[in-house]
Amino acid sequence: MTHILGLSCRSHDAAVAAIRDDELVFATHCERYSRRKNDAALSPQALSAALTHLDRVDEVVYYERPLLKRTRQLRSGQLGLAANRVGLRAYLRRFPQLRGARVHSVDHHHSHAAGGYYTSGLPEAAVVVVDGIGEWNTISLWRGRGDRLDRVATVNYPHSIGLLYSAFTQRAGFKPNEEEYIMMGLAAYGTPDLAEVIWQDFVRRADWPHFRLSRSVHRGIADWRPELTDPATLAASAQEVTERLLDGLFAWAAKETGSRNLVFSGGVALNCAYNTRLARSGLFDTIWIMPSPGDAGSSVGSALAHLGRHIRWPGPYLGHDIERQPDPEDAFKRLIRGEVLALAHGRAEFGPRALGNRSLLADPRPATAKRRVNEIKRREPFRPFAPIVLEEHAHAYFDLPVPTSPYMQFVGTAHDPGAHLAVCHVDGTSRVQTVNRRQNPFLYTLLRRFNEETGCPMLLNTSLNIKGEPLVNTAEDVARFGKLHGIPVL
Repeated sequence: MTHILGLSCRSHDAAVAAIRDDELVFATHCERYSRRKNDAALSPQALSAALTHLDRVDEVVYYERPLLKRTRQLRSGQLGLAANRVGLRAYLRRFPQLRGARVHSVDHHHSHAAGGYYTSGLPEAAVVVVDGIGEWNTISLWRGRGDRLDRVATVNYPHSIGLLYSAFTQRAGFKPNEEEYIMMGLAAYGTPDLAEVIWQDFVRRADWPHFRLSRSVHRGIADWRPELTDPATLAASAQEVTERLLDGLFAWAAKETGSRNLVFSGGVALNCAYNTRLARSGLFDTIWIMPSPGDAGSSVGSALAHLGRHIRWPGPYLGHDIERQPDPEDAFKRLIRGEVLALAHGRAEFGPRALGNRSLLADPRPATAKRRVNEIKRREPFRPFAPIVLEEHAHAYFDLPVPTSPYMQFVGTAHDPGAHLAVCHVDGTSRVQTVNRRQNPFLYTLLRRFNEETGCPMLLNTSLNIKGEPLVNTAEDVARFGKLHGIPVL
């Protein structure tokens, strides 16, 4: 059986993944080891951690084709960070375990598509990739059948939904390729009054697969209508335009493939507001989005593109292991006392969302809980917090568009927003994570105990970090976090 190391780096959010005998045994973000947010560099510590899970490495697979990317950068007058295979091989030779490994590269969108499809468990599916940009592709449609994954159609640079959203993220005052999630949260505070203006100024064609923008937005839109400055209005309007474009794309994808199963991948698949709209559309019966659908997940995707077949999805807990388990009763007592609970145990989450192993937890009922957690995390007060809720109780509290939401990818409307003020956004919605015993036994036990005592089967959950820092990873990070911020970490 083949042992494969998948790599994603030199753009943003570098990551490493290890596959041993058709099993995904490790995946991590390099930022978790370098402690630099969205680090693009291939961290030697992350690479060494991955190698501890492989007794040998047969193949190393890079997530995009460097020469093709460099060609696009040169033709469009950009100075980019494309890697090259010679430089990558030289770097990898520092690690004795890798000196005999064969080095390959695969197409960027193929990495996204394979990461989604081959972890989905679906026998067939329409596979849609939407991101900022790969080598040339910005949008691609694939058809998966069995282990076959065939490209059906593409849209190429500079026509990009992802780049358009990032340009408006920057225009609203946030960091592009990093703070789109903040932009999405801000949209609920605004009204899409500028949606038609944006559509008229930027969208030339919206018939699929012939989507075209009127102008390139890769270098920002600082010169566009400088009198329009309200961030919330810009956010709501950009979200509305994005959703309208995606509606057309997915309607075409469903018709073109004839499939009722969808795999959605690429960075735009992190837009949970749109994911909810898509799930409610009725276009598909099943939607699979891997927990890390962006470029970091392409470390897994590149390895699977080379492997060329389905594997069993092991769940999102794929990173560094803090073996010592906390006591659920101790955690419960702290929460009942009104404390904000910092929790670090087991294997770290792979993906941008904390799912209970590197989390800050709190009682979701008092509105003051949101303020206390915001003070700890030093983040903007308008940003929403998410609830983790027992799977069997989720639909009693939220109108969800899917049966379960274990990876916080969909938004539910609260039936009684006033009852859980700390986890309901200004529009009465929550980005819900459902929990069952199999996926996270500790979290399930804690939620059951909290529900027995309070009648509330949910907790506020957010990532164990402060704004601008990566998620806490190792026991050393835990100790540092507790000391710096005065919070005991279980």
